[in-house]
Amino acid sequence: MSAVEKRIGFLSFGHWQPIPGSQVRTGRDALVQSVELAVAAEELGVDGAYVRVHHFARQLASPFPLLAAMAARTSRIEIGTGVIDMRYENPLYMAEEAAATDLLSDGRLQLGVSRGSPETALRGSEAFGYVPADGGTDADLARDKTALFLAAVRGQTVVDADPGMTGGVAGRLAIQPQSPGLADRIWWGSGTRATAEWTAQQGMNLMSSTLLVEDTGVPFDELQAEQIARYRAAWAEAGWERQPRVSVSRSVMPIVTEQDRQYFGNRSEDDQVGILDGVRARFGKSYVGEPDRLAEELAKDVAVQEADTLLITVPNMLGVEYNARLLENVVRHVAPAIGWVHPDRRTS
Repeated sequence: MSAVEKRIGFLSFGHWQPIPGSQVRTGRDALVQSVELAVAAEELGVDGAYVRVHHFARQLASPFPLLAAMAARTSRIEIGTGVIDMRYENPLYMAEEAAATDLLSDGRLQLGVSRGSPETALRGSEAFGYVPADGGTDADLARDKTALFLAAVRGQTVVDADPGMTGGVAGRLAIQPQSPGLADRIWWGSGTRATAEWTAQQGMNLMSSTLLVEDTGVPFDELQAEQIARYRAAWAEAGWERQPRVSVSRSVMPIVTEQDRQYFGNRSEDDQVGILDGVRARFGKSYVGEPDRLAEELAKDVAVQEADTLLITVPNMLGVEYNARLLENVVRHVAPAIGWVHPDRRTS
């Protein structure tokens, strides 16, 4: 078992649909309940409240007002994203919003960003006014924007000063406000081993989900553990001074009540292999079953053991009460098997 201190967070996609059985029927429901679940999770000892960002869909789309609202209602839990599609963002405005949100949360922001994922819109980021340069790709666009965003949150100057407004003083200006330490809490959502190495070279933390856009024939957790190992090796080679963080996501559904069984059955699914964007991809299994069996299975998941943070994807449309109980069953019966300790009992 890895010696790193384990943290547990939840990851919500923020779905909302006015359909039978849904407890999240409107956009307001999705936003308000996301805040309420963060409050409930903090009371349970959960370490992080993360939201997925999607555009042109009935899901969460504008993270910073939501994260600021979460911060206002909580005091300890990390708040973050998993992930923001950088193709859609104005990097300097985003740097201002991120810094303001981080200051309001007293340094609890953990900001996951990436090149994005398959979506409902055709050329959605172009509708926002962002088009790759001639000969460039969507990935190039996202990486270029991320580089400017990182420069801004690291306090680098990004624009010339106007001497007419600065008493004749020339020079360059940085984005304001600045939030100390925020630059060390930026994560890149990586879907391959190669992009994990690139993430390390940029000095960002690694966020890996339940999908890798490659397949070598080995089980998903082993492929993901190799991704993490390559990331850490590239980090060491880059010479960064701080220790990076690594998160993985899993679907974990303890079956404790008959309602749980009706929703999810009682058997874990195996890895799945499919084609995503024309590329062979491997999807991680879902962990569904009795808590003691899930604890045993997660303890054998080598990627979970190698990561310091496990993000539990939640079925948010079942409502706050159900998902708070799901998280309680995870932290009480499952999480200790991977080395997680309640914050009240940690030594540091």
